[in-house]
Amino acid sequence: MSTKEKLIGHVMKEEPVGSRNKVTVVGVGMVGMASAISILLKLSDLCDCLALVDVMEDKLKGEAMDLQHGSLFLKTHKIVADKDYSVTANSKVVVVTAGARQQEGESRLNLVQRNVNIFKFIIPNIVKYSPNCILMVVSNPVDILTYVAWKLSGFPRNRVIGSGTNLDSARFRHLMGEKLHLHPSSCHGWIIGEHGDSSVPVWSGVNVAGVSLQGLNPNMGGDGDSENWKAVHKMVVDGAYEVIKLKGYTSWAIGMSVADLVESIMKNMHKVHPVSTLVQGMHGVKDEVFLSVPCVLGNSGLTDVIHMTLKPDEEKQLVKSAETLWGVQKELTL
Repeated sequence: MSTKEKLIGHVMKEEPVGSRNKVTVVGVGMVGMASAISILLKLSDLCDCLALVDVMEDKLKGEAMDLQHGSLFLKTHKIVADKDYSVTANSKVVVVTAGARQQEGESRLNLVQRNVNIFKFIIPNIVKYSPNCILMVVSNPVDILTYVAWKLSGFPRNRVIGSGTNLDSARFRHLMGEKLHLHPSSCHGWIIGEHGDSSVPVWSGVNVAGVSLQGLNPNMGGDGDSENWKAVHKMVVDGAYEVIKLKGYTSWAIGMSVADLVESIMKNMHKVHPVSTLVQGMHGVKDEVFLSVPCVLGNSGLTDVIHMTLKPDEEKQLVKSAETLWGVQKELTL
């Protein structure tokens, strides 16, 4: 008899039930690993199994081992990794971070066709092994790639979500907090539209404790604003470029943002997040594009959309954002 047989007496005849709360992260680059560690370190024990997938076998094996060696300190003890997608089977949420990385000075939209070709391999494999999963796209340009994932997967729109402007809104609230000397959670403001250069700050909704800041400063966000709040949005847009310039890539904040979204789904929280979804027919958008608007996330995925009251100029910016994306999207070969 082996040591294990001498130590442990087996009671059950059938095989134990597998994972009930499995999360997969596709891509073990900087963003993928920041997402993985943020999910593992969430206090609410998000998953009982974390799967990692990538084509770079040595990096994948090394990252998995590194995490496994710390499993004593985690609530998720089962961490698996393989380049074969069978390792992802029966995932509840699959987070896609894989793709070509944005280079310094490169716009997110320039990345697009390079990443579409990568998605043509990834998405069918995810669908094959986790046909009931919720797909969360993080790779850039996120809005177009969420559309691509939706088309390639054949999933209903509630099960394909882009991380969208969840991070942009977090940056916005952080900068508001800096300006007002308040914690970001007490500063409420939404960035909607494209995750990127044509994002739209909803100045009419910015508030602290229900007090509208535009009510106090009617010119807020406009050209006649003596406090230059417009610069705050510019800092949100430039934030990623600045970080890439300084350290070569962005990772931690997007990883934390992903874990925040995964938590809302896994814990069925019905929490509202600005994430990328199909916005055709909303706010005057005519094309089949994905943009960020406030959405309710739960264990069925994206269950509801909040109808924001936008001012005419905000709506106009959103439509312009949609047209920018559609211009790129209609040229894609899927």
